[in-house]
Amino acid sequence: MGVGVTGATPAQAASPTPLDRVVPAPASVAPGGSPYRITRDTRIRVDDSRASRRVGEYLASVLRPSTGYPVPVTAHGSGGIRLRLAKGPFGAEGYRLDSGRGGVTITATAPAGLFHGVQTLRQLLPAAVEKDSVQPGPWLVAGGTIQDTPRYGWRGAMLDVSRHFFTVDQVKRYIDQLAAYKINKLHLHLSDDQGWRIAIDSWPRLAAYGGSTQVGGGPGGHYTKADYKEIVRYASSRYLEVVPEIDMPGHTNAALASYAELNCDGVAPPLYTGTEVGFSSLCVGKDITYDFVDDVIRELAALTPGKYLHIGGDEAHSTSHEDYVKFMDRVQPLVAEYGKTVVGWHQLTGANPSRGAVAQYWGLDGTSAEEKEQVAAAARNGTGVVLSPADRIYLDMKYTADTPLGLDWAGLVEVKRSYDWDPGNYLPGVPGSAIRGVEAPLWTETLTKSDDIEYMAFPRLAGVAELGWSPASTHDWDAYKVRLAAQGPRWEARGIDFYRSPQVPW
Repeated sequence: MGVGVTGATPAQAASPTPLDRVVPAPASVAPGGSPYRITRDTRIRVDDSRASRRVGEYLASVLRPSTGYPVPVTAHGSGGIRLRLAKGPFGAEGYRLDSGRGGVTITATAPAGLFHGVQTLRQLLPAAVEKDSVQPGPWLVAGGTIQDTPRYGWRGAMLDVSRHFFTVDQVKRYIDQLAAYKINKLHLHLSDDQGWRIAIDSWPRLAAYGGSTQVGGGPGGHYTKADYKEIVRYASSRYLEVVPEIDMPGHTNAALASYAELNCDGVAPPLYTGTEVGFSSLCVGKDITYDFVDDVIRELAALTPGKYLHIGGDEAHSTSHEDYVKFMDRVQPLVAEYGKTVVGWHQLTGANPSRGAVAQYWGLDGTSAEEKEQVAAAARNGTGVVLSPADRIYLDMKYTADTPLGLDWAGLVEVKRSYDWDPGNYLPGVPGSAIRGVEAPLWTETLTKSDDIEYMAFPRLAGVAELGWSPASTHDWDAYKVRLAAQGPRWEARGIDFYRSPQVPW
């Protein structure tokens, strides 16, 4: 039955989602022509490559439950939805989506681009496509063309599994939510004062004892090497790279409690379940400290196919500046020795960042000009910068004074505030070429379950994804809040508990 013909029911006459109603905003949108309608006969056509078939199967797994259609994935036939790898101006992650009466084609030069194009296609379908039971449809995709490439190559989200432990399945759930908005880095904060969360064979008490608790004294937990590999595998299947973090020389009480010899006085402190920071430090003057760090980095690097390893470096208040510099000078070469690139919190720029290192800036709008200039000077000298300003995109900051979860040390961060800034000119004196992108950290002192993660991440995470992906020219709060409001029914369909900000016209 045609759309809009006489006698059509309101559902059948539904108009498709406009091509420009997508988050993150695409680089270029040219609407026009007839929509494509997904029917019982629709098939997903893929190239004869394992990677495009995997993306095709992923798309089919999204479409089958809600449409009730078989949606076979095949390398043959014509029409339907086509996923095509071909040369073009798409880079490693970009794509083109062409839609018309005869079908939808997503073209990319790399599988990640096909996957990101699939996320756009999902948002062009009715929100009910996200449900896991059969819905009435119709399943229309507006006609026209989207051409899209990301502004930045680093579009990250950090999950703190140390303050409270989250299981492999809970992390996978978050990965799926991140992937829907083209996030491509998952930074896992694997160690802190309150818990050590990754098994290290050469230092078994780190996980067995250091991982046995969490904030408030709960049971804690840790990932076996097989668990961690499964997180890495699953993230990779969603085109996210895992960046593991072992925070040091501070934030190390769980390690110090596990091994007395890592303490300068040779006495292990008790396990810690509070939330204060800055009181712990590895013993910078002891050789065993570097044996320990070498073993941890070696084992973690061997499990991590990605390029980066994060060594923390923040809030080392119990370490003198001289010792901090000495520690970082010894530790950074170990990261390189095991084939990884150093990432550290921006305090690393107060030491001697290694060549090609990345500094993650977590200061505030009001951070001192001196501290900002320290980061800028490192950036001008070749250090990359990932922006995570705490009073903009720390997802654990309360939205308002009444938010039941989260903290407020960096201030209250409503949805508009988290979106309305430009990574390209946020830090004075940092050359645009040094900005690698953005990352939204989620610290979990007050968060204990997936619903808590989701309530604090959504809707702000979508805005961070847009800051990382979309061209600066598309940045406009008044237009964005309308596109953001359209995400609400999608989150409801996926069972995501989100904050209904009064700033957004839900």
